[in-house]
Amino acid sequence: MRPILKRLDAIYQARAVPPGSARYWSWLFASADSRPPLLGIFALGAEWQALMDPATESAVAHLKLAWWQEEIRRLIAGSAVHPICAYLASLPHAAAAEFTPLLAAVDAAALHVGGVPLERGADLEPLAQALWGEPLALASRLAGEKSDMTGLRHCTGALAAAECLSRAMRDYRRQARVGRVPFAVDELMAAGVENADLMADPPPPHLRDYLDRLRERTAAYFDTAAQALPRAQRAAQRHLLVLAALGREQLRRPAPPGRRRLRDMLLAWRTARRAFR
Repeated sequence: MRPILKRLDAIYQARAVPPGSARYWSWLFASADSRPPLLGIFALGAEWQALMDPATESAVAHLKLAWWQEEIRRLIAGSAVHPICAYLASLPHAAAAEFTPLLAAVDAAALHVGGVPLERGADLEPLAQALWGEPLALASRLAGEKSDMTGLRHCTGALAAAECLSRAMRDYRRQARVGRVPFAVDELMAAGVENADLMADPPPPHLRDYLDRLRERTAAYFDTAAQALPRAQRAAQRHLLVLAALGREQLRRPAPPGRRRLRDMLLAWRTARRAFR
């Protein structure tokens, strides 16, 4: 008999998997074992992403992220107080899981809020792995995944890099207007992009060329994520394949959420079905 799981508060669930979002379809079409831990990890990510948003006042974000650092330490010690962390701690495989990678995720979020720029494009992958990749891999371990983690970490790392680039391309003007450098400094310098260019609307030609190259790089990351999982793991980890497929499609054919909802649902369903087979 499957154990009765602790429920996540509806407020946090709504933030974690907004209906029609890629996270929602990933969670909806995930395996039964993956769905509860994935919801908890998505919920943490949603809380931290809200603090990283340019609309959040920097001092407030720093204070809250410092609290989250303490809360993750409490989670590691077995004394979590936040409803999301208490939910994660209640999962059947939580006792055997290592929650330490979540500390690196909060630290990466704090660096972003502090305006610490990414000096080199080569630094993107380790930063993205800490911020998004390791939490996604943790969700799989909390679901009871015990097979070789190499392919899984390769998949989540590529997904994380693609997610970071996608967010940067969507929000770069808002980030630049609050004094943050949204892209790697060495790449901006090589492309001749100045701070004023990042705030210009429409973007100047040399910035458009740089963004086009970033889209190609992001698409390659999504493709890598879709191919990284061994065949034996694809059914259990189909939520990752759904994230890769939806991210790649949105990059290729951007559209307002309302207009792409049916299209995304069908793509998510087909991707999950192929993985299950």
